[in-house]
Amino acid sequence: MSTIQIVSAPPYQEVTWHQINWAKCHRTVRRLQARIVKATQENRRHDAKTLERLLTRSFAGKAIAVRRVTENPGKHTPGVDGKTWSTPESKSAAILSLSRRGYKPLPLRRVYIPKSNNKMRPLGIPTMKDRAMQALYLLALEPVSETTADLNSYGFRPERSTADAIAQCFIALGKTKSPQWILEGDIRGCFDNINHDWLVTHIPMDKVILRKWLKAGFIDKQTLYPTEAGTPQGGVISPVLANMTLDGLERELAKRFKRTERMQRVHQVNMVRYADDFIITAKSKELLEDEVKPLVEKFLMTRGLELSKEKTRITHIEEGFDFLGQNVRKYKDKLLIMPSRKNIKAFLDKVRGIVKGNMTIKQEGLIDFLNPVIRGWANYHKHIVAKKTFQSVDHQIHKLLWRWVKRRHPNKGARWIKEKYFTKVGNREWMFSLKRIQQDTGETLPVRLLFKATSVKISRHIKVRAEANPFDPKWETYFEKRLDIKMVGDLGGRRKLLYLWKEQDGICPICHEKITSLTQWNCHHLVERAKGGLNKLNNMILLHPNCHRQAHSQGLKVVKPAPQKGL
Repeated sequence: MSTIQIVSAPPYQEVTWHQINWAKCHRTVRRLQARIVKATQENRRHDAKTLERLLTRSFAGKAIAVRRVTENPGKHTPGVDGKTWSTPESKSAAILSLSRRGYKPLPLRRVYIPKSNNKMRPLGIPTMKDRAMQALYLLALEPVSETTADLNSYGFRPERSTADAIAQCFIALGKTKSPQWILEGDIRGCFDNINHDWLVTHIPMDKVILRKWLKAGFIDKQTLYPTEAGTPQGGVISPVLANMTLDGLERELAKRFKRTERMQRVHQVNMVRYADDFIITAKSKELLEDEVKPLVEKFLMTRGLELSKEKTRITHIEEGFDFLGQNVRKYKDKLLIMPSRKNIKAFLDKVRGIVKGNMTIKQEGLIDFLNPVIRGWANYHKHIVAKKTFQSVDHQIHKLLWRWVKRRHPNKGARWIKEKYFTKVGNREWMFSLKRIQQDTGETLPVRLLFKATSVKISRHIKVRAEANPFDPKWETYFEKRLDIKMVGDLGGRRKLLYLWKEQDGICPICHEKITSLTQWNCHHLVERAKGGLNKLNNMILLHPNCHRQAHSQGLKVVKPAPQKGL
């Protein structure tokens, strides 16, 4: 791997952000998390509690917690105090400020975001310090939650995704003799109604700190309101608290409908959950109505929750149901999973909003706005039966863009408009693109193309193994192989980035941690371009954004790794 000169972290009281040895911090945290997993697996709760306390008081844990909240998308969003940590000095001071003694969280700042049903979803925005404290305690709580989680829970969990949940739906419903009836479950106001007393009693973390977070209140229109129930949407630790609240339902079902081979054939009860949305299968409608649904309602009632009467219903597989933006339905004993009509409409409405909101923008600007939206939507659906849907969506977008260019040139003919805004690329005749004419040859080259949904290859998703734990060292090799496959898929259309990622084995040479779509990356030039360095692959390497800033501020020398075989 790459070699690098880096200064070790200075004494705790004199910490400087860009001198922190991140590789050492990550090793320390991973080692403690692995020990927490082992203690939890062996039911040594006292030892796990001691290790959690050690992690939350460690310098490494505090540094990584601050780094997490200052690198995520919400880093520029302040809480009620109006403060953000945008400078190395403020981040260094933040590490020293994270202490249990004397800690008192400030109220949340209430904001509202629109939901798909035109209602507003309330979010609670904590201050930066409260976010960092939550991220710190999350480092200790997440290994416990992953060890005790339901096997088929996929929402807000590391190394799990909606694609895994949909793949499990196919496993549960795809066979000829699979169950025919599905209970579509939706919990009414899950985050807002969880019972505080239940959380404090059953969540294995510092009770004093947890109660302070739950009772912090929120400020809406300059008025302070108390919080009597729920965990706020917007908090770093809230998704894990909600998951741990719902964990155990799958085990209750397995206990009630014992998972022997014979009983499984009789009842065919399976559960798939993503956050607070879930489905439960069964052999008959009566079984779901008379036994499964009452069991679920009783389980939720003890936690202060209840099913939504409007959204919870029992459906036959031939009628089909929507789950996570995709429609699951059987057609003559063949299960097909396709993008749902509601999801397609929401996507096209978003595209129309972008185009209509930018009627006078330059062509390259419109392409830059549309490409990430189209690419993200297509990649979300690339594991299911979506080829015809992609073709239809591309056609709708083409018609929308044709109206956009016609409006800009009402006095021009169709041929002139086509030559100006569209070009031929391979077998595709109508590619919306910005063009450039080479001076020496006179050849027209597309320099910026609109992304086509049909350019995304349909590929089967390999579901994560239900018992796999990303904090357990024995699963490390398994998750590394999955990451390799995922990054090849994510970077498949960006060959230079994929080459660089493979060349350095997906490792950031400064902190020695994996570079993923979640952590993001920057391209670092080994010889700065201002000093004559070329924008070529042999002069580039991928670094984490924070590591990139550290390399420049400290003048660190990063060395290109030796090329691997097959590259």
